[in-house]
Amino acid sequence: MSSFDEQSARGFVLLPRLVGPAETARLGEAAESVLARVTGRAAAGPAEVTVWPDGHRLEEVDGTTVHWEPGARPPVVRSLSPVTHLDPALDALWDDDRIAAPMRRMVGSARLGRFTSKLNFKRAGVGSEFRWHQDHPYWYCFAGPDARDVATAVVFLDDATVDNGAIQLVPGSHLAGPAPRDRSEPTGLLVDAARTDVRGALTVEAPAGSVLMFPGLVVHRSGPNRTAGDRRSLLLCFQPAGRPELSRLPYRAERLADLP
Repeated sequence: MSSFDEQSARGFVLLPRLVGPAETARLGEAAESVLARVTGRAAAGPAEVTVWPDGHRLEEVDGTTVHWEPGARPPVVRSLSPVTHLDPALDALWDDDRIAAPMRRMVGSARLGRFTSKLNFKRAGVGSEFRWHQDHPYWYCFAGPDARDVATAVVFLDDATVDNGAIQLVPGSHLAGPAPRDRSEPTGLLVDAARTDVRGALTVEAPAGSVLMFPGLVVHRSGPNRTAGDRRSLLLCFQPAGRPELSRLPYRAERLADLP
């Protein structure tokens, strides 16, 4: 079994320094440019605003959803999604074979399609935690059973460390399927850690330019960023070709009733 297959069997693959320093810096510049344009337009005029049951505020601008950090003053953006359509440097990564070739193996399809993309901005000192969760329940509300075939490539634009909120994941957790959800949590999307074994969790520390890949059923979380530097990342979510992207699908919360 190859190193890729060994890692993939555990539910994740880490490719250290896949993207070189100069290219990573350019991607970081593109991310900041997109953020400046989007937030500038959000400040300039009316936008569609949604407030989730947990109090998180989302705003629709230029075909992307601005997710604001809860309670941050002055306002700070937590994430933008989808995002690659807003900059050609970000968009080009979908067809970059350094990422696409291993993702074809992870997704199990010779031809890949896009599902969605996201820029995460875990800003210095204010970047908040994301509790234990799987991506699958949220995606399931859009794509139904097809959500099982979606996997994510996380491109780290900054070094990821324990102190700045690096991703923690539970190896092998994808093999158990959808995890029990926390029914007391307003969105109904987070994992019930009291009924899910997370004791073997690993913290993925990696230098900027590294790429982490995992399917949507992996249980994972990230801590807050309490350092003086940002921890930004670009997420590319792939699926087999020929299926609609998340942005073209309605969110159907009633589908959560299908999951534990």
